[in-house]
Amino acid sequence: MGVVVNQSIKNVVITCLGFGVGAVNTLFLFTNFMEDEYYGLVSYLISASNLIWPLLAFGVQNTLIKFFSSYTNQEQQHKFLSLMLILPFLISLILGGIGAVWYTTILGFFGDQNTIVQPYIWTIFIIAFALSYFEVFFAWSKVKLKSVFGNLMKELFIRICTSILLFLLYFEVLTVAQFIYALVIAYLLRTVIMKIYACTLHSFRFRFSLPDNYVSVLKYTALILVAGSVATLLIDLDKVMIEWELPIENVAKYGICAYIASVIIIPSRAMHQITYPLTAKLINEKNDRQLHELYKKSSLNLLVTSGLLFVLIVCNVHQLFEMIPEEYELYIWVVILIGSAKLFDNLLGNNNSILYNSEYYRIVLYTGVGMAALTFALNLICIPMYGITGAAIATFTAIFCYNLVKVWIVYAKFDMHPFSKNTFFALFLILVFVFGCYFWELPLYPVVNIALKSVLITTAYAIVFYVLKISPDINDLIRKVTGRWFNSDKL
Repeated sequence: MGVVVNQSIKNVVITCLGFGVGAVNTLFLFTNFMEDEYYGLVSYLISASNLIWPLLAFGVQNTLIKFFSSYTNQEQQHKFLSLMLILPFLISLILGGIGAVWYTTILGFFGDQNTIVQPYIWTIFIIAFALSYFEVFFAWSKVKLKSVFGNLMKELFIRICTSILLFLLYFEVLTVAQFIYALVIAYLLRTVIMKIYACTLHSFRFRFSLPDNYVSVLKYTALILVAGSVATLLIDLDKVMIEWELPIENVAKYGICAYIASVIIIPSRAMHQITYPLTAKLINEKNDRQLHELYKKSSLNLLVTSGLLFVLIVCNVHQLFEMIPEEYELYIWVVILIGSAKLFDNLLGNNNSILYNSEYYRIVLYTGVGMAALTFALNLICIPMYGITGAAIATFTAIFCYNLVKVWIVYAKFDMHPFSKNTFFALFLILVFVFGCYFWELPLYPVVNIALKSVLITTAYAIVFYVLKISPDINDLIRKVTGRWFNSDKL
């Protein structure tokens, strides 16, 4: 657990910084430096790319983590890594060729309502290609239990580049079209940097022959592709379908509320960078005791930490929107529903890692296909009925059902679940803090209001959870942090 804690803390810091820069971009720079329809366009292009890249990657990023530690023969390892690099290229070549042939037909899907999208459709594929290979090389570094640099590139690099490009747009150095092209270049550059880093961690010799277990590898890759695509689809399909049903500026309005709620995933994104390969290792070693321990600890710790973020977001969101231009209105139920879905994701701990690295990943495939159909149908029904809030209703319902099924699968196949009495106690305390602080407003400037409320809520939250000993790991962390403070004071 030492490696997990050490890298998780670093990843938390990096992820927080990344979300901080992203928040400045999303809430202030985009809203003030770019017209809402162009903001919606950029949001749409990135969301559409996020839907496509898992298809191009062909599940390689998950396959690499599952099988890498199982190879003891170096030659077989070289062949395996070569296969992992070739597969995304072949799939990209096939899908790119199809897209080029049917490009005019694809443009026809974007009718009179949002013609602004048509000139930039090709960028979706380029960004998706860059994303797919970035994730492959990121997985390459994860299997060496080195996730910090990759997380830095994932969480900070693109957001900082976006900030710079937005300022260049504001000072009229760039046009909107040039901004979009420069953003595409930034995604490609990030992938190249990640490739160079991954190769310094584990060099290999390219082989044109297949590993001995290539049948198992390809079978797993093909199946895990669907499961991974479903996870991405549940995150970004709502924005894409809003573009189909509503004017494109609504993508930006929904995106702001969804981004605020997505801050809740910071702890899980940080921890999963290291727990995913560690889970694969424990499963390959058949170490059920430590796997069960990791499952419970990751669930409870992520619930407590993400619960604090959920409370802070819900209780400060009204003041936050007072600082955003008026055309971007607050959809409070979008924040609550998406936030609750993300909180449930955290509650599952390393559930996904267990399923994707076990022999039961096929069940996730079948379930995922059903959930993809459910998500599409719900968006199709709810968006015309309830507008932007309908997209949040559809997403929350689909994620809730999907997570319930995944918890049940792990329980049925591994005879373990992540819950304890402290889980339900923590959920109760989170609700108490939400209802106790939501209506509490200070007669101060919004920034001061948010800062003061956040400090008071965080302090009260930490004291209550520490005194009640909800999570031993978090209590140990608090003691270490406060101990350092006291020791530094003495010095």
